[in-house]
Amino acid sequence: MSFVSRGNREVMHSLLGVMVCVLMSATRITVGQGDLEIREIPTLRGLPPNTLYVGNRPPLEPSPAIKMPIGAVRARGWLSRQLQLEAEGFTGHLMELSNFLKKEGNAWLSPSGEGHSFWEEVPYWLKGFIDLGYLLRDERIIAEAHQWVEAVIASQREDGWFGPRANLTGAHGGATKAKPDLWPNMIMLNVLQSYYEFTEDPRVIELMRKYFHWQLRVPDEDFLPPFWQQQRAGDNLATVYWLYNRTGDEWLLELATKIFRNMAPWHEGIPNWHGVNICQCFRSPAIYWMQSHNPEHLARVESNYQTVMNLYGQVPGGMFAADENCRQGYDDPRQAAESCSMAEMMLSHEMLVTITGDSIWADRCEEVAFNSFPACMTADLKALRYLTAPNMALSDSASKSPGLQNSGPMLRMDPWMHRCCQHNIGHGWPKFVQHLWLAGPENGLVVAMYAPSAVEAKVGSGLVVRITEETYYPFAEEVNFRIELTDPTTFPLYLRVPGWCPQVQIALNERNVYQGTPRPGFLEIRRQWHNGDRLILRFSMALRVHRWEKNKNSVSVYWGPLAFSLKIGEKYVRVGGTDRWPAWEIHPTTPWNYGLVLGEPDPTSGIELERRPWPQDDQPFSADAAPVILRMKAKRIPEWDFDEYGLVAPLQPSPVWSEEPEEIITLIPMGCARLRISSFPVIGSGPGAGQWKKPTATRWTASHCWHADTVRAIDDGILPKNSGDRQIPRFTWWDHRGTTEWVMCRFPEAQVVSEVAVYWFDDTGFGHCRVPASWHVEWYDGQTWRPVKAKGAYGVERDQFNRVEFEPVKTTGLRLVVQLQENFSAGILECQIK
Repeated sequence: MSFVSRGNREVMHSLLGVMVCVLMSATRITVGQGDLEIREIPTLRGLPPNTLYVGNRPPLEPSPAIKMPIGAVRARGWLSRQLQLEAEGFTGHLMELSNFLKKEGNAWLSPSGEGHSFWEEVPYWLKGFIDLGYLLRDERIIAEAHQWVEAVIASQREDGWFGPRANLTGAHGGATKAKPDLWPNMIMLNVLQSYYEFTEDPRVIELMRKYFHWQLRVPDEDFLPPFWQQQRAGDNLATVYWLYNRTGDEWLLELATKIFRNMAPWHEGIPNWHGVNICQCFRSPAIYWMQSHNPEHLARVESNYQTVMNLYGQVPGGMFAADENCRQGYDDPRQAAESCSMAEMMLSHEMLVTITGDSIWADRCEEVAFNSFPACMTADLKALRYLTAPNMALSDSASKSPGLQNSGPMLRMDPWMHRCCQHNIGHGWPKFVQHLWLAGPENGLVVAMYAPSAVEAKVGSGLVVRITEETYYPFAEEVNFRIELTDPTTFPLYLRVPGWCPQVQIALNERNVYQGTPRPGFLEIRRQWHNGDRLILRFSMALRVHRWEKNKNSVSVYWGPLAFSLKIGEKYVRVGGTDRWPAWEIHPTTPWNYGLVLGEPDPTSGIELERRPWPQDDQPFSADAAPVILRMKAKRIPEWDFDEYGLVAPLQPSPVWSEEPEEIITLIPMGCARLRISSFPVIGSGPGAGQWKKPTATRWTASHCWHADTVRAIDDGILPKNSGDRQIPRFTWWDHRGTTEWVMCRFPEAQVVSEVAVYWFDDTGFGHCRVPASWHVEWYDGQTWRPVKAKGAYGVERDQFNRVEFEPVKTTGLRLVVQLQENFSAGILECQIK
């Protein structure tokens, strides 16, 4: 693979040839052989549909773009290398690492459905594993995957159920309450779709028909009970439409309505703030919109996305803070996203391109794929971590809870653990490959996302075209298309115009045919194409600085689709595993606490871009192999340090004053950086620049605090909506029950206090915390703790502050002594002292 030649590059920039600036109307010109028509297309929706591939049948909304059967699109270059590394890495060998994939006694391999590992782990892994095998034509992987598929098909009962029996009976417990749990089967249905596309095995169609008939017979009161299956039933719905489009069975539309009626109401807002649920389920209203035709369902997808991103996604990389749930007050760039949530976010964006025909979803997919997803694994794809954040300067084994919600070694790169992500992450690159090229309107082709690849597809009247895409994108501006045909044929080619791109140039057969500033959307190129045609697309990748006004006025630096991070020296420390499958910590070896010195009035002035040799191993996503780097001015902020959890301390408002000398720092693409600072403070001067304040130690201590909670929540100023508010930081004495406990507040100097107000945490219906049986306040007289003289009762009411006034005391500390209810724990959401 090579860049466009120097001669062609000169052609692109010369004034010779025909230069076309296109507005919304079509423009027809003559280039070489025959006419060429170019026009801007804001969306593919509403154009004549493709009749060569299986799209939506009436009464469903016509498909503006269609994912072609697996194998139609093949990866090349660096993208092919990702698939090869995945096959050689933990995903391709997870059978050796995961107890859930042990074959002996496995419920997914059992004819009776009895055995271990009956839930999501097997289908999660198989979803990416089988696609990986098909895309690489890897016989080892295909044979392994087909062994599991054969067992799944053989497991179907006469009544239509397939798969492990424990999921049918709800015997595994949990929120299904002895009712069928359809969630694991939803994933396996996706596996079967890929298997059918590759093999055309008719048994898949019959299995789905029988299984969906079974679903239709399940009473509503037993259908899709909480939690996971109810939240994620959009996946079930998508497979119902997949089958309907192949069979035309109208009863499937009745089942689709039943699913929508019983699934979580994502069409009304965000019913759950679990990170993976959001990534996977926010697309659900658009899936049903294909049948309902209700514009509110389609609009809700964008509004849900904006709600999440406005609150928790004010960071680069296309993800949002949910480690593992979104929590009020936890929106700093140090907050992380699960690795498998990145893969699910990419898939949602990919599906939404096909459903809506809107280019914005492809933009968003590339942002995750190029910036967030690669860095959640080691560069050899032999280990992963559960959580990855835009600002992460240490990736070790120590628990970061409650700074990160999940406790345990969530930041350790380890192929042996991280359960759901370990099994589910494998579909990220394979699904991305399949959605690069789509069957487009009027029997054309859509280049939805850009990466080195090749496609073989039916176009026009049904002739097969092969188009090879050669590029180093996103690390370069140019994309080369080489077209191979047996006979000339006419069809439209739709090239996505990224939202970040200020200018596009196109050359056809060494003649310039377009230069303009199109709106985000697509450029339709329609002509009679000939064997050997060569199309060269060049994007203007301008440097830009994005200011995150809602996140302390921090900034991130971009070039084209790439966000950039500070290059931090990475020291890999072996902390377990085996020689073949080691586990790693990554420690910083260079300073990371920098603020950027931006140019004025242009903040990008002074930023230098440097291109580096392409890595010989075709793996650009590593710190030392980055093909593009930036250099710019910065100053260190000495007070900015790790907090007590070993996390990068939260940002403080910019601009920030620093007396440190200016330095030239190096930035690398965010996807190359396992350690990184991606959201930077801005260095300022004058009265508008604040001094960075070193965090003070909390003044609260406690007799006990659950590891996922924090005493800092007691007076963090975040007011709860009610006593059951689980979206904000909290303090609890869990897992102590029925005991006498205390929390103590120390003052830096003696002060007079006369009132305490406590907002109790009580998660009735979810957990085992209740308001306490009783409590009282004590004050420190310098030698001992003495009860205050209260003027009223000590309240234990839910959903309000319980205030108690007492005779004023001058003291250096107060203590709340709390008696927990028998068999229950308790907690505090907020405490105020006056």
